[in-house]
Amino acid sequence: MSQEENQPAKSRNPENYTFLDKEALSKYTTDTGKILPRKYTGLTPMQQRKVSKLIKKSRHMQLAL
Repeated sequence: MSQEENQPAKSRNPENYTFLDKEALSKYTTDTGKILPRKYTGLTPMQQRKVSKLIKKSRHMQLAL
């Protein structure tokens, strides 16, 4: 069995992200690290709050700079 078969598929739903999903969360930040507003991300208010908290937690844990 290859490694790809052992790993679960990444969810495209922002509600299922964790602060360890660096690539997924990078879609919601600019090159300078600022969090993009809902106007550009197209997320619901609840999803935007969750993504923002995950990005801030990831920054605090120094996983995403």
